[in-house]
Amino acid sequence: MLGLLFICVALEGCAAQVDEAVPSPGTGGGGTPAVVEPEPSSSALPGRVGTPAASQRVRFVPTEIVMPGGAKAAVLPASTVGGQLVVPEHVRRVGWWDGGAEAGDPFGSVVIAGHVDSAKEGIGFFVRLLKVKPGEVVVLRDAGHSASYRVNTVTSVPKDALATESGAFDQTGDHRLVLITCTGAYDRSRGGYEKNLVVSATPLGLAK
Repeated sequence: MLGLLFICVALEGCAAQVDEAVPSPGTGGGGTPAVVEPEPSSSALPGRVGTPAASQRVRFVPTEIVMPGGAKAAVLPASTVGGQLVVPEHVRRVGWWDGGAEAGDPFGSVVIAGHVDSAKEGIGFFVRLLKVKPGEVVVLRDAGHSASYRVNTVTSVPKDALATESGAFDQTGDHRLVLITCTGAYDRSRGGYEKNLVVSATPLGLAK
């Protein structure tokens, strides 16, 4: 097995194709708008508790994911190489796309991808995505923070249309979590699965 596996290559993983429409690593999810403070006023009313400004939010790179039912896996940084998202070699770990949003960001997609199986290591951690249903909750964590997301859509797209049709890598819209693995029939002639499974989830409040 090569040192790094592409998502959806033979039975040693599954592939998330990223084309030029996807932001380059490091350009998405990390920016926050400037906050303009109002001029102080002696007649101002007592302050209210409101939504924190974007710059005051808790934001973090996830190091652990907790699936519905409580199963946990380590989350490692994953980059794009040659237009493809390379995930951790170990099939029981998953990869956070370092070109996307962090957990708790005010906008953009937190993209986490992983293997469904491997010829050498067997069933992958993200085989659980095949049974995920809308309404279930996924939690992201690091050493001191957590962010919860409720699943709202579960869709499959052709492998070569993941970036263009699914919007999985979009960093311009509302904040969300996107989980990706392989699904569909295994095409031995092409050395991979025919489709990608895309699970989208919206945040349940702010990260803590």
